[in-house]
Amino acid sequence: MNKDIRENKTVLITGASRGIGRAIAYKLAGIYDLVLCCKTNIQTAEKIKDDICASGGTARVLQFDVSNRQSCKEILEADIQKNGAYYGVVLNAGIVADNAFPAMTEDDWDSVLNCDLGSFYNVLQPLIMPMIRRRKDGRIVVISSVSGIIGNRGQVNYSAAKAGLIGAVKALAVELAKRKITVNAVAPGLIETEILNENLPIEEILKMIPAGRAGKAEEVADLVEFLISKKSSYITRQVFAINGGLC
Repeated sequence: MNKDIRENKTVLITGASRGIGRAIAYKLAGIYDLVLCCKTNIQTAEKIKDDICASGGTARVLQFDVSNRQSCKEILEADIQKNGAYYGVVLNAGIVADNAFPAMTEDDWDSVLNCDLGSFYNVLQPLIMPMIRRRKDGRIVVISSVSGIIGNRGQVNYSAAKAGLIGAVKALAVELAKRKITVNAVAPGLIETEILNENLPIEEILKMIPAGRAGKAEEVADLVEFLISKKSSYITRQVFAINGGLC
């Protein structure tokens, strides 16, 4: 870790214990003070924190369910009260519950919408005013999906949630632009992570991707690192697709 580039700014990452969130945590380690949020994988999150601290960075772990509004509010407000407002937020936590729409259950619909879209309000709403009161620049990066742009078979719930995130990003970006807080979305395509549904027709999807391969979580993390940095200060209200040319 190069201490000369350390920003001494706090960045919160939801869903930080696996997949894209984990890759983002390691990418931002040593540059920012990290708050790693997880729901259940507390031991994994602690291991990531230990790795970061051992390499000279700083990190702490918060455990809560992003779909639980009251829990988000209480835990995040307490952390801000103790440690100060955040410079940046990476809203990454999400789940899938794929099924053909006629067979999709109420729980399939509600759980995905509550987590993937509901977390936008649940996590960000308690954080925005403290960020504004810093009277400094800030960054919000929301992980959407190619599914929210083009729609995917068997993912009506997931596509609805991820498309909703894009609309929310665009609206919030307008509200915060004069505050020097940027809000952008990243829309990954087929990425090699634990959440990759084994029931997806991977070979058929690969035929549709001009790059001919799935992406890597580290490649998404590279883009997020840029959007969190000072270099992206004039970029807001945008959706960045990272999908090998799928759309």
